[in-house]
This record gives sequence, structure tokens and C-alpha cells, in this order.
Amino acid sequence: MTNACILKVERLTKNYRTAAGPLTVLREVSFDLPAGASLAIVGPSGSGKTTLLGLCAGLDRATAGTVTLAGSELGALDEDGRARVRNAHVGFVFQNFQLIPTLTALENVLVPLELRGEGGAAVEAEATALLGRVGLGARCDHYPVQLSGGEQQRVALARAFMNRPQILFCDEPTGNLDGDTAAAMVELIFGLNREKGTTLVLVTHDLELAKKCGRILRLRSGAVVSDETLSAS
Repeated sequence: MTNACILKVERLTKNYRTAAGPLTVLREVSFDLPAGASLAIVGPSGSGKTTLLGLCAGLDRATAGTVTLAGSELGALDEDGRARVRNAHVGFVFQNFQLIPTLTALENVLVPLELRGEGGAAVEAEATALLGRVGLGARCDHYPVQLSGGEQQRVALARAFMNRPQILFCDEPTGNLDGDTAAAMVELIFGLNREKGTTLVLVTHDLELAKKCGRILRLRSGAVVSDETLSAS
């Protein structure tokens, strides 16, 4: 399975309509990613990094080109179909967390498995243990409004782990964390990559974090300007 291609992006283009005319955010981006690999997407602000991440995870539709994720060509699926692929294969850590404000930290972490129809004491114990692993064992009953930005980011990370993903997408996973907490989160993310063989795709401005990945894809003005494979660290 290690050498199988879990993500294939071919000539991916994304345009938006604006008052000034079409705006091209991505232009003919292509790459393959084997299962179990780790990829950092880097580039200046406005280079299309987050747009590319969202397209790869099936959160948006491309203007042209294709994304094949875990064997499914996302452009051929409707929103429900893409949601099923995400729920079966994907974990996602958003830059703005996207926690559900009316649910506690524990309930937010449980959402992915509840969507699969899984529940019970064992699942709740697993979610509680995950919150403990990200340093929030004492905050299970707290709502997002009662948590700091860094704590919300850690809840989002635990929720992504709860999904037992084959591929984990992270948008600036350490951007809202202090130095010590960021280091702990990096170890958790790459620990999942090592222990479970989970494929890792992250967007970051932190080049030191990017260098922990096996590969760095650099974007500028929506196009790939370099695709570098790194030696194992």
C-alpha cells in the first residue's frame, strides 16, 4: 500500500469571477502523492496554497483539471459523494478551526464517527484519550467560546485524528500555537504519519516545519515553481 498513489492532481486550475474579470488562483498544477508520504505546500500569501488544499480534499470544485483522492475522481462526484469520500478517508485541520460552537470539545471530536453511525463508550473513551494527548483532558466539557485559539486548534487536531484518516490535510497547523505547544502538535502530526502510515499534506509558512516533510511543493502566483524531494530526516 505504501507505494500506491493516494492523491493524483492533474492540470488543476481554479478561476474566480470578480468585478474586474476572471481571477486565476491556480494554473495547471500537477503532482502525485504515494500513500504514507508527507508533503508541504509552501509559497507567499496569495499563491494559492489553501485553495489547492481545499480542492485536494474535495471542499471545492476545480475550474479545470482533475483530483483523484483514494481512488475517486472528485470532479465526477456531487457534494454528497465528495462528503462520503472525505468522511471515509480524510482528516482536515482548518486554519480557522471550524468547530461547532454549540458542542463541547469532546462532542466536536466525536462528530466524524457520529457521521459514520459509530458511537458508544469505547468511541467516547478514544475521543477523551485524544483530547488528553493534545493536552486538553481537563477541557472536554468546555465549549469553543471558552477555549483559546490554540486550544481550539488542538481540538480540531484531535477531531482530525478521530477520523482515523488515510490522508490528513492541515492548513497552517501551528499558526495559532505558542512555541512549546506547536512543537507538541508537530510531533503528534508526524507521529500519526509514522505510526499509522497516514499520508500528510500541510500548508505552512514555516520552512522549518516544511523541511520535516519528505517533499516540498512551492507555489507562486498559482503555479508550481519547484517540487523538491527531501532526504529522510
